[in-house]
Amino acid sequence: MNIEAIFISPGHNYVGHHGQPSGTHAIESVESVECVAGRGLRGDRFFDHKPDYPGQITFFAAEVHEHLQRSLKLPVAPASAYRRNVLTRGVDLMTLIGREFTVQGVRFRGMGECKPCYWMDQALAPGAEQWLQGRGGLRALILSDGCLRLTAPS
Repeated sequence: MNIEAIFISPGHNYVGHHGQPSGTHAIESVESVECVAGRGLRGDRFFDHKPDYPGQITFFAAEVHEHLQRSLKLPVAPASAYRRNVLTRGVDLMTLIGREFTVQGVRFRGMGECKPCYWMDQALAPGAEQWLQGRGGLRALILSDGCLRLTAPS
């Protein structure tokens, strides 16, 4: 699995905003992030969110992002718009649901799809929520401490 981008945000833009405008917390692109077992990503809005929270880290496939851009004819759609933490390439993330896996020495357990919500139509384009059904990314638990870094381009 290659890591093309890593994103964290100090606050929630969508959680708790139902019926209101989205929040304005910026999402930050970082070169590395500290994974803390059972707690989340240091510096991210879901760090210590609640015990055994299944979305301590989220993964999203670059291939899905590129396919969505073509399908919805989006000239520019930043990968950060999904508000997932790790943009990957080279693995079908849905095959990791219910499995333990290791990335750069850090162990994770795939917990389920990071299902898209209606905010995706606002953040990306109308139709994005429906298009992303079954392709919204992977929620995972962090099972061991460690650091994830961007993969050097080959």
